[in-house]
Amino acid sequence: MNLLEIDCEVIVQGSRPIMFSSFGYGLICRFCNALALILFCTMGQAETQSEAAAETPAKTVVAFGDSLTQGYGLPAESGFVPQLGAWLAGQGAQARMINAGVSGDTTAGGLARLDWTLVEPVDLVIVNLGSNDMLRGLDPGLAHENLSQILDKLEARGIAALLVGHLGPLNYGAEYKAQYDRAFQELATRYDVAFYPFYFKTLMAPDGVTPDLQNYFQADGLHPNAEGVAAVVADMGPYVLRALGR
Repeated sequence: MNLLEIDCEVIVQGSRPIMFSSFGYGLICRFCNALALILFCTMGQAETQSEAAAETPAKTVVAFGDSLTQGYGLPAESGFVPQLGAWLAGQGAQARMINAGVSGDTTAGGLARLDWTLVEPVDLVIVNLGSNDMLRGLDPGLAHENLSQILDKLEARGIAALLVGHLGPLNYGAEYKAQYDRAFQELATRYDVAFYPFYFKTLMAPDGVTPDLQNYFQADGLHPNAEGVAAVVADMGPYVLRALGR
């Protein structure tokens, strides 16, 4: 009897056996062995990549700002810092987030507390100050100088910065607005730092001029709700990744 023509009963479906030759059986065995080797190598590679990711130290990110950073009026998990941290994690970026937002803070207040905020090694500072200066009608030149000194300090420490811009209000006149509108872009260019042009840019109504108060803001009309923060984070997140060198 020719060995290659011997039939082997291997799998039974219902009452009818499925028959194939030992020649086919040999092919299947070789295929299974090859498949097992591929799976083993693939799993080993995945484990190696996972171990490498786990060994990569998390970047420390300080969100440095006012109530927009602090998370005013929101549950702890819905504020800007927790939502940004979750977004970064979803992108595979390991980041240790520090909430250095102080409700009501101005650029002068931020400058005064910057040194003791940076008592430990930091990789990136997201600078989001200036909105309260505008609300109080403070001198745009003074805000510009305070932000300049903040960026000076970060540069001297070798800390990357992401500057968040704001647009001046209209109620103090066209020149006042123009000075604020220019200040953030000028600073970002001078210090060659990452720049997010306008914190509220994704929260505007279809006309692009007025805020979408109904969908994205709390009752005060000044602070974003949880959905508004999520929209800001989704748009700003890629800027943060680039600033982290991702």
